[in-house]
Amino acid sequence: MGTPVNIIVGSHVWVEDHSLAWVDGEVSKLNGEDAEIQTSNGKRVVANLSRIYPKDMEAPAGGVDDMTKLSYLHEPGVLQNLKIRYELNEIYTYTGNILIAINPFQRLPHLYDAHMMQQYKGAPFGELSPHVFAVADVAYRAMINEGKSNSILVSGESGAGKTETTKMLMRYLAFLGGRVATEGRTVEQQVLESNPVLEAFGNAKTVRNNNSSRFGKFVEIQFDKQGRISGAAIRTYLLERSRVCQISDPERNYHCFYLLCAAPQEEIEKYKLGNPKSFHYLNQSNCYELVGVSDAHDYLATRRAMDIVGISGKEQDAIFRVVAAILHLGNIEFTKGKEIDSSVPKDEKSKFHLNMTAELLMCDPRALEDALCKRVMITPEEVIKRSLDPLGATVSRDGLAKTIYSRLFDWLVDKINVSIGQDPNSKSLIGVLDIYGFESFKANSFEQFCINFTNEKLQQHFNQHVFKMEQEEYTKEAIDWSYIEFVDNQDVLDLIEKKPGGIVALLDEACMFPKSTHETFANKLYQTFKNHKRFIKPKLSRTDFTIAHYAGEVLYQSDQFLDKNKDYVVPEHQDLLSASKCSFVAGLFPLLPEETTKSSKFSSIGSRFKLQLQQLMETLSSTEPHYIRCVKPNNLLKPAIFENVNIMQQLRCGGVLEAIRISCAGYPTRRAFFEFINRFGVLAPEIVEGNHDEKVICGKILEKKGLKGFQIGKTKVFLRAGQMAELDARRAEVLSNAAKTIQHRIRTHNARKQFIALRKATIHVQSLWRGRLACKFFESMKREAGAVKIQKNIRRYQARKGYSKLRVSGLVLQTGLRAMAARKEFRFRKQTKAAIIMQTRWRCHRASSYYKKLKRASIVSQCRWRGRIARRELRKLKMAARETGALKEAKDKLEKHVEELTWRLQLEKRLRTDLEEAKTQEITKLQNSLQSMQIKIDETSALLVKEREAARKAIEEAPPVIKEKQVIVEDTKRIDSLTGEVESLKASLHLEEQRADNSERRYAEAQESIEEKQKKLQETEGKVHQLLESLSRLEEKLTNLESENQVLRQQAVSVSMAPNKFLSGRSKSIVQRSAEGGHIVGDPKPALDMHSHSIIQRDHPEVEEKPQKSLNEKQQENQELLIRCIAQHLGFAGNRPIAACIIYKCLLQWRSFEVERTSVFDRIIQTIGNAIETQDNNDVLAYWLSNASTLLLLLQRTLKASGAAGMAPQRRRSSSATLFGRMTQSFRGTPQGVNLSFVNGGLNGGVDTLRQVEAKYPALLFKQQLTAYVEKIYGMIRDNLKKEISPLLGLCIQAPRISRASLVKGSSRSLANSAAQQALIAHWQGIVKSLGNFLNTLKANHVPPFLVRKVFTQIFSFINVQLFNSLLLRRECCSFSNGEYVKAGLAELEHWCYKATDEYAGSAWDELKHIRQAIGFLVIHQKPKKTLDEISHDLCPVLSIQQLYRISTMYWDDKYGTHSVSSEVISNMRVLMTEDSNNAVSNSFLLDDDSSIPFSVDDISKSMEQIDILDIEPPPLIHENSGFSFLLPRAD
Repeated sequence: MGTPVNIIVGSHVWVEDHSLAWVDGEVSKLNGEDAEIQTSNGKRVVANLSRIYPKDMEAPAGGVDDMTKLSYLHEPGVLQNLKIRYELNEIYTYTGNILIAINPFQRLPHLYDAHMMQQYKGAPFGELSPHVFAVADVAYRAMINEGKSNSILVSGESGAGKTETTKMLMRYLAFLGGRVATEGRTVEQQVLESNPVLEAFGNAKTVRNNNSSRFGKFVEIQFDKQGRISGAAIRTYLLERSRVCQISDPERNYHCFYLLCAAPQEEIEKYKLGNPKSFHYLNQSNCYELVGVSDAHDYLATRRAMDIVGISGKEQDAIFRVVAAILHLGNIEFTKGKEIDSSVPKDEKSKFHLNMTAELLMCDPRALEDALCKRVMITPEEVIKRSLDPLGATVSRDGLAKTIYSRLFDWLVDKINVSIGQDPNSKSLIGVLDIYGFESFKANSFEQFCINFTNEKLQQHFNQHVFKMEQEEYTKEAIDWSYIEFVDNQDVLDLIEKKPGGIVALLDEACMFPKSTHETFANKLYQTFKNHKRFIKPKLSRTDFTIAHYAGEVLYQSDQFLDKNKDYVVPEHQDLLSASKCSFVAGLFPLLPEETTKSSKFSSIGSRFKLQLQQLMETLSSTEPHYIRCVKPNNLLKPAIFENVNIMQQLRCGGVLEAIRISCAGYPTRRAFFEFINRFGVLAPEIVEGNHDEKVICGKILEKKGLKGFQIGKTKVFLRAGQMAELDARRAEVLSNAAKTIQHRIRTHNARKQFIALRKATIHVQSLWRGRLACKFFESMKREAGAVKIQKNIRRYQARKGYSKLRVSGLVLQTGLRAMAARKEFRFRKQTKAAIIMQTRWRCHRASSYYKKLKRASIVSQCRWRGRIARRELRKLKMAARETGALKEAKDKLEKHVEELTWRLQLEKRLRTDLEEAKTQEITKLQNSLQSMQIKIDETSALLVKEREAARKAIEEAPPVIKEKQVIVEDTKRIDSLTGEVESLKASLHLEEQRADNSERRYAEAQESIEEKQKKLQETEGKVHQLLESLSRLEEKLTNLESENQVLRQQAVSVSMAPNKFLSGRSKSIVQRSAEGGHIVGDPKPALDMHSHSIIQRDHPEVEEKPQKSLNEKQQENQELLIRCIAQHLGFAGNRPIAACIIYKCLLQWRSFEVERTSVFDRIIQTIGNAIETQDNNDVLAYWLSNASTLLLLLQRTLKASGAAGMAPQRRRSSSATLFGRMTQSFRGTPQGVNLSFVNGGLNGGVDTLRQVEAKYPALLFKQQLTAYVEKIYGMIRDNLKKEISPLLGLCIQAPRISRASLVKGSSRSLANSAAQQALIAHWQGIVKSLGNFLNTLKANHVPPFLVRKVFTQIFSFINVQLFNSLLLRRECCSFSNGEYVKAGLAELEHWCYKATDEYAGSAWDELKHIRQAIGFLVIHQKPKKTLDEISHDLCPVLSIQQLYRISTMYWDDKYGTHSVSSEVISNMRVLMTEDSNNAVSNSFLLDDDSSIPFSVDDISKSMEQIDILDIEPPPLIHENSGFSFLLPRAD
């Protein structure tokens, strides 16, 4: 609470507000005891200083997970912290060890999955974020470790989420303790399956909740000695019986009545039911249906739940018959009878319901009427029957209805408990109490009185527990607490339950007198408690009274207290129903002993309620309690709405504020030493700078400030109420003075800076003005000089202009005169030239005419003469014409031949794509044809030459005149035409030759293309050959596996397994998996061709002999010697393990793989098993991992199942039917790897040259067992490293405290800071050292790099999971400085991966992607400027929205005080999370560690290189033994 000392002007405070409960503001003025406050919502408020609370301005932006860490533990501080966390979807918050759970009204599946359970399993309380699992884990650990039963009390008003919280508690307890199944269903499943039944008959709609539990439920979960759930029981308390007969608007009666009215039609007709409005017990309220709820669907669901619980169909019919009977019973109305004070059914409708009630209860209608309307009074003299008036009959009717329903509910609970089953031998239990919370309505009746009485009892228990926790805290810190007073509510309990003067006792007394009324009862209360401080009499009412409960004052209306409290055991009702023909109804009312039936014994609801409550408190007192307070954030039942006033009321009702009041009575403020120094070190910097212990520093600071009453414990400073505010005020004063000093300096600096700037500006202005004056003077001089220059230029311009004008005029005159003279000269010359041309043309024409006439006469004369000569020549040439006909025939032949050649060429074009042989023949024919044609052309050319010679001779012999004149002869033209045709034929021939050449060239190109294709085909055939070889190997592997499976299935029953439990279990699982996978068929290789090794067979006939069925004595001695030898550490030859090579060579030499029965395999396996019993020795494990993996590799490449050859023919036939099968037939016929030879007992060749041995069952089983051991040893090595680094990982996720203390101690302690920096990465260096030692061990034992990479990949994945999950679950880790710390540690790991090289580290660094990106987000600057797209795609692409949201909301900057991402980004994340939860079940934001074996035998075989086992020297133990001479290496 604030005091005038620590509240000053400018202080940030909380002040009460009617609508918001509390509102923050700043003090603007102080007026004595009052303060004027400017609130954050814009109002100006005046409040008394005693009603003002200081506000912590340095509180974390995301709130604190434990409210005891609040600097100011008061109502507004608690409310603000809860609000901040609720807005971030942090629904759980601690107050000490009390958990406050706020109902989110939305699904948050990531908070309750198996990943989250695993994280909280065994985690210390308070180390992880608050959670219901943490409370359950503490209760379970306390039960296991201390052997004491525990209880978890879940309280809260209707709709706060008590039932869901109870479900989560039971789920987690089942997860921790394991499960003991009963009839196929686990205990917690049975308990949860009973919920629908209990909710149908025990829940109802109230003002605040549509499904409010109207009874208390205490679930006892029983555990056996091993800590497993062995049984459970459900105890119910305080069922609200009066609700059966009386309800108020807008509430409803119990759900079962409405469910039955919505049952299928045949059920309704069977029970003569109808609309709920027609029944008196239901129509007292106007609410008959619930929004979004189908009563018909819930009826069927309830019937199914009854089936699951174990209620038979006959019992279900009886139950709903009783429910229907109660509804009909409520519709029976009474009126006055004929006799005085008697009553009878009012009308036919009432008689109908009376008969229906009797029919459903299977009793006599007349007896039922008498039981309702009459009473039997037994006196010593006689038995008297007394009639009841209509009011009494109505009370009797309602009493019967309440009694029947109460008995029915008790029967259901007993039936459920029988179905679940209890463990009578259980010594430990954890009880979960789910009970209604404190209630205060406008109208509060007897039900609210009982409920609040219960909560007062529980609150007393709660206060005692809180005070006890406070005492334990003080004792642990070794401080004095003897003077602290305990806050108790015993006076209220005495007011209610004390005998004989309590309210319950007075109520029972009033009920025993027939003439008592509520007025007399109220007056009795007023007289009895008029001086009681907790009892208040209202001024305006005569029957109401007020009780000041721990949660506030409640006004009760006593009008119906007497009626609701009466619970007479009416003998008539008992006799009537116990005589029912329905066994179920009779079972509800068993016969009572005779002494109880003689008279009506008084019983009241209040007394029974008080007795049950006493039993409940006794149960709780015998257990260690844990508290969960459920809070409903709003009455709209919607998410993201936080109603301050409503929540404050619930915190009061839940006792949370009472717990705070208890804390405030002692030391409400507790701060760890380093936190106290970090906050208040500024009050005494000289003390902090000194080399003092933190505890001493804290004490000196407090002593310096003159505080009294504080305590200093072992690890914390404890401050009394108000002292934190006083220290904050002193701190604010120091900071204010420091701020003033800084302001003074800054203002001085600013003033001097301003003066210097002003002086500089003045000088600058002066220089500017002087420059301006000079400029003006210069401008004047410039203007004057300019004017003179302008005048000079204008005058010069005018003179030049006059001169230019005169000059132009002269030029124009000269030009005109010269042009006139030129034109005259041109006309004269033109006329002279025309005359000359005309003379030239005429003379030319005259000469040309004369020449033409002379030429024409000459030509006519020549023609006449030449014609005569030609006619003479014609007669001579006619004889030669006959020889020209032969030439024509030759020409025709050539034309036909050319056409034929042309056709053939076209045909050759069409057939160009035919086979090569056809092309060659056609080209040959074409060449022959061309040769013949060339010959004929040559012949024709020869004839033409002869003809020309003859013609030439004839011309020479002709007269000379002929030589001088040109003679035109018709035959000569023909010869010329023929010659032209011959030339054209030659051209055509040349063209065809070119085409032929083109064809030959194309043929050559086609040949080259064919050769290239043949080369490619050969390459393809080579690849096909390789693929076929790979296929054959795979087929052989599949065949081997199938044959192994067949052999294992045949002999699995009679197998004698090794004595190792791990191997026997694994071998069975392998046999089962092999049997299940038997449908896989491989394409086996053909049998190996051994004929190529006949020489080897002749040299060593013993190799091909049939294996012996049993070993002789010499072999047994050799085996014994081998076992003794390999039990020793034989070391390595290079990088090859000697033991594996020796074992393999011996087994191969002894032909142990081919015998039907041998014990050598079991003895080898047993030797390996004995060697690795010490799981902590990594050197031994690495040695045997190297040997086992090498031996497995040799077996994998050598052993072949014996059933492979039998299945080969069928597969071969199926594959040979295709073209691909025919192509591969030659490949499959090639022998595969037959290259084994023995020379003097020596083995030649490496692994790749080993022949495959057809192994029998023992060898195949040995291979399976060896595989299991490789996986087991690998897992042991990996788990050992995990155990080694796990403790360091818990220290690596959060920076050591020394780093934070160094921030306070100043820069003067640089040496200490450097030491602190070295201490920062000490834990990370420990991890790096462990990894380095581990790697050296694996290298020293030559473990295959493939396995080393797998180990470190899984180890880094484990580091990623542990660090990332811890980061998300611990808010103190999501800070800026912590991010820098983890980033430095990750750099150490990265450096280790670099030094380890990719050969051994592989992709291990990539496994840290989650923690790397999360840490990268923590240390980036300007987070509010980042968008969601940048964060989710650029910064943290691997993280999910849930993970980003969690980190963003938990982040706090302890170094620079910056903020997280913007509210807009947070809202967008929340929308995406809501969409994810609506679309599908959201994944957990936690990561899961993968502990599987990440490799197979084939992976090892492919990754390991060839091993040469020839030159392995045998160990000394067997070196000289003749039986092992085959092991000696032989020189080539």
